[in-house]
Amino acid sequence: MKAVIGIDLGGTNVRVAKVTQDGKILQEVKSPSYALEGPDKVCANIIAQLHKIEGVKDCLGIGIGVPGPVDTIRNVMKMSTNIPGMTDYPLGDKISAEFGIPVYLDNDANVAGLAEALLGAGKGLPVVFYITHSTGIGGALIVNGKVVSGRNGYAGEIGNIIVTRDGEKINHLNIGAVENRASGIALVKSAQKHLDPSIDSAYGLFQKAQAGDPVANSIVDTMAYDFAAMCSAIGHVCDPYAFVIGGGVSQSHDLYFDKIKAYYNQLVHVGMRDVPFLLAQLDEPGILGAAMLPVSHAH
Repeated sequence: MKAVIGIDLGGTNVRVAKVTQDGKILQEVKSPSYALEGPDKVCANIIAQLHKIEGVKDCLGIGIGVPGPVDTIRNVMKMSTNIPGMTDYPLGDKISAEFGIPVYLDNDANVAGLAEALLGAGKGLPVVFYITHSTGIGGALIVNGKVVSGRNGYAGEIGNIIVTRDGEKINHLNIGAVENRASGIALVKSAQKHLDPSIDSAYGLFQKAQAGDPVANSIVDTMAYDFAAMCSAIGHVCDPYAFVIGGGVSQSHDLYFDKIKAYYNQLVHVGMRDVPFLLAQLDEPGILGAAMLPVSHAH
């Protein structure tokens, strides 16, 4: 069975790995991504890193996980805040021309979700909804081992789902968008305002909640309700076999997953209440998920 190549392209670093189809990393290289030096430099650097990997041309294909929405038909980024100038840049075509094998791009949350659906907590399930709960909130719908990207590549951009009419307009998101209410950044802001200005992480808030602080527990409880409201909107559309939740905030899962599940059950039809909320399993979902893109397309 042919190996695959996974590339995790971020605003700071790029990692390239040769991976087996069942998720074992065979070889890996890492470099700065040179994101601020323009797309030609970013692309040339990725090609240079790929040349350090043995037998790229014999692999099934190359998958690249990138920050932001992707046109998966044309293999281009649709929004490239972290990598200026990369919007509509033919990254996939250039790399494919160099090595003569297919190249697939997708959003970093989508590839992490694909990894969890094919190799991790959702393995073997026909419909998995993956949520990354970290600085922001992102998601991915994986159906029969394939990411559903949608017409414009925005499927799974769940951070913009409205869970309340209250709140302020922040960046490109709606007023009352769940990312402005339940993300890591939102938790820190709320904790600094209502509890302690020195709290600088969601973990700090969860520690205070665990110690019994009533304000901290109230903030966590509100977050869990808003998160559950988002999940109920998702559940009523695709009724997944499981929600799989990863990302930095989920490291404190034992302090809020049960709350999300309880609120979710209040918000959905009785027949939908048995869905499991699972903690993501993989240590390297970004690079493994990118590597799973060619596997997914081959099926």
